[in-house]
Amino acid sequence: MNLLAIGDIVGNPGRKVVKELLPKIRRDFNIDMVIANGENSAGGFGITYTVAQELYSYGVDVITMGNHVWSKKEIMSFIDEDSRIVRPANFPEELPGRGSTIVELFNYKVAVINLIGRVFMDPADSPFNSALKEIEKCKDEADLIIVDFHAEATSEKLAMGWFLDGRANVVFGTHTHVQTADERILSNGTGYITDLGMTGPYNSIIGVEKDIIVKKFVTQIPEKFETAKGEAQFNAVVFEIDDKSRNVVSIKRIFELKKLRDN
Repeated sequence: MNLLAIGDIVGNPGRKVVKELLPKIRRDFNIDMVIANGENSAGGFGITYTVAQELYSYGVDVITMGNHVWSKKEIMSFIDEDSRIVRPANFPEELPGRGSTIVELFNYKVAVINLIGRVFMDPADSPFNSALKEIEKCKDEADLIIVDFHAEATSEKLAMGWFLDGRANVVFGTHTHVQTADERILSNGTGYITDLGMTGPYNSIIGVEKDIIVKKFVTQIPEKFETAKGEAQFNAVVFEIDDKSRNVVSIKRIFELKKLRDN
């Protein structure tokens, strides 16, 4: 099985570059399943029903979220009904949505788990305990277990990778919007990378107009963030999973640029 995991999709530019490049990438890498982090996909913050349906129409199978999951309040009205969206499992249980889901594709039942970090992030329950809880819930039904750990600190993400080595088939990080070059297969066959990167504006600072962010750092005066325009990047990772052992046997990073007519 070939799994494509797409880094944080940012705004209209991110969605456009997915629309333009995903069909070719699916063909080139014989992709069986696509997971995308969509917590920034609607205007740079959050997701809407219309945007989720748009991403599905482009070939995304499951959407993971993160700290901006509630930025568009509209999500409260549909996340319970949409089994293909997962939000961090270590958020309070009373919140709507789910921390894991199982989708059936071809001959596989694939569990996708979403977690959020605690280092340099808002308070949340232990992602490590929540990971075990969700895996226990899914393991008897699922053939494969995939984890998106939406976290800031590299050390916390690495700790999660080693903690879940042999428990999950794939562990990847999201949130920092910068693709890391540390992909590896861990000792017990789990495929790992610290961060998938970002799918969105290239000439930006993590997706935002660069002049706005530079001015904020120089003056320390809060600025309203605006999604940048122009050339867009597509960041993703392909995990090849062996049919018999269910271990990851190869990992390939993808970084492509595309000029967009307008955003």
